[in-house]
Parts: sequence; C-alpha cells; structure tokens
Amino acid sequence: MRAAFVLFDQLTALDFVGIYDPLTRLKSMGFLSDFGWELCGRTPEVEDDRGLRFRVSAVGGTLAGYDLLVVPGGVGTRTMMRDPAFMGWLRTAAPVPLKVSVCSGALLLGSAGFLEGKRATTHPNSLQDLAPMCAAALEARIVDESSIITAGGVTAALDVGLHVVERLAGPEIAGRIRRQMDYPYSVASLDRSS
Repeated sequence: MRAAFVLFDQLTALDFVGIYDPLTRLKSMGFLSDFGWELCGRTPEVEDDRGLRFRVSAVGGTLAGYDLLVVPGGVGTRTMMRDPAFMGWLRTAAPVPLKVSVCSGALLLGSAGFLEGKRATTHPNSLQDLAPMCAAALEARIVDESSIITAGGVTAALDVGLHVVERLAGPEIAGRIRRQMDYPYSVASLDRSS
C-alpha cells in the first residue's frame, strides 16, 4: 500500500504530522510491512504557515498510482484552490481509492470535485465555504463516506489518523498504535459521523 501526503505552502504542520504519525507507525511498528509513503508536492520544498520547511520526496507527476491520498489544511488551501496548476495536479488523484483530508484540506478535495454527493466536515470556521462543494457539510470530528474521509479542525488529525489505521488494519492494531502513542482516547469513542 502506498500513501501520498500532499504538501503545499502555508499548510498547517499539525494537520500533516498529526495524521502522518499514526499512519506511518503501521510500518515502523511492523503491522503492514508493505506500507510506504511519499511527501508529494509541486515544488521540492514547502513551508508551513509559521516557517517550518518540509522537503518533498515526489515533485509533480501524477497522484494516480497511490492507494491513499492525505490532504492537510491550512491558510494555504485558499491560495491552492485558485491555482489551476495545483488543482489540475490534485485531480490526477481521481483513481486513488481512499482520500482523506484534515481541517480545511476538505476545501481542496471539494474544489477538485471529490466531495460531490458526499457528506464532509472541515474546521468549523470553514463549514460555510465547504457546503456548496458537498452533499452536506457537517460539524463533526470525522465523517467517513467510505472512499472519502474528512476530519474537523487541526487536532482531529490524530483522530482521523487512528481512524484510517483502524480501517486499514483493524481495531486491535489501531488500539496498539494508540497506546504506543500514549493517546488517551479510544478510536471507538471519538465523536464522528459515519
């Protein structure tokens, strides 16, 4: 299984790192040895909204060959939504079977047309912007629509990361990763709308 973490300037670092950590533990803790990932972007380096830099491992190209697409949010989503080259690149992910967003990353999935007919969530401050792009914009921690999973505000990144771990590897492994992370909430107890 191959995951693509989409990176862009002015993303929120916790949106990315919060989901990256539990997902990559699938491999580092020996649960899914074939789980691999790349940091994907349109430029070799991106900078978050506070100056933290990330090096992109897969620059440009298509996103079509991945099994999982992860899109964080941040103030940069507003710029990326209006960037035809970025949105065209993001749309190459159409065949990816599972797409996940954190916070305002849902606006990018919506702008790409991936939320059409689906319920979704985002940061509470962005729900009004999301509403025209989906069937229903819900104020929820996680909305799982089978092929699309969206998460609410910034701290929901950990929750959705563990939720995706559970989807990929089951509740026992999600629980083991949660305990290793010393995360105090069980995946089953999370406020979600699915």
